[in-house]
Amino acid sequence: MANKINEAHEHIAKAEKCLKTSMTKWKPDFDGAATEYSKAAVAFKNAKQFDQAKEAYLKEAEYHTENKALFHAAKAYEQAGMMLKDMKRMPEAIQLIEKASIMYVENGTSGTAGIALDRAGKLMEPMDLNKAVDLYQKAADVFENEDRLRQAAELLGKASRLLVRLRRLDDAAVSLQKEKNMYKEIENYPTCFKKTIAQVLVHLHRGDFVAADKCVRESYSLPGFSGSEDCVSMETLLQGYDEQDEDQVYRVCNSPLLKYMDNDYAKLAISLRVPGGGGGKKKAAAAPAGGAGGSAPAAAADDDYEEGGLC
Repeated sequence: MANKINEAHEHIAKAEKCLKTSMTKWKPDFDGAATEYSKAAVAFKNAKQFDQAKEAYLKEAEYHTENKALFHAAKAYEQAGMMLKDMKRMPEAIQLIEKASIMYVENGTSGTAGIALDRAGKLMEPMDLNKAVDLYQKAADVFENEDRLRQAAELLGKASRLLVRLRRLDDAAVSLQKEKNMYKEIENYPTCFKKTIAQVLVHLHRGDFVAADKCVRESYSLPGFSGSEDCVSMETLLQGYDEQDEDQVYRVCNSPLLKYMDNDYAKLAISLRVPGGGGGKKKAAAAPAGGAGGSAPAAAADDDYEEGGLC
């Protein structure tokens, strides 16, 4: 470890020498200084001296910027952010990664910016879901601007699921519609069907039957939707919901089609309540304790959504 630290300081000394000017050297050698600080950062990182590694990466970024090498500057800022991540200083880490993403875009390497923002979103999920949503949405915007709709839709999908988890259902409805439009544009119709189911569940939890029904009706124009299992299930669900038929709603919401969706949407399904139907808990209570039919997941969902379900 001591050898690595000494090595890092040797590189810093070389970097400082690159920056000196004289009668025969009028301009600092920013490229040489950036290279030496990069080597110093790696040496500090290998010695587990993350704070010093972060400072070295910031110096590298500074001199790459002076040299107008924006891609390399952005990479150095991103590496500095990762050092802060290792030091559990996540808000500062995310700030640097976002700064790096802006520089990637300015450099014309938007794909790298999107990847960096996606990575930052994953880092933030365990700590701040709202910030993770923001990062995924920014990453999606970057890919959408590049007409890379598949990547944009996948990132919006991450944002949509987190918005549901946060009970930001109005925002989730908007996000899902945008997601679905992208999948429609790239002609991924089976995924559009699944997004329709998610939309229906979100709108019903919002108490907006009209919007839920509209989503299904609009989906009839999708090749293969009419008459599909997804279509029939949603028609049956909306009929049961409209007629306040608790048993019918329960059967659809606890069917494998909905229960095995992404977990956040599955929870919406098994926690859906029919307005004026007595809370819909009679059917769940009638199932044998611990038996088949999803009674245990439904109980878990009741706990998760006690405050948010329709009643």
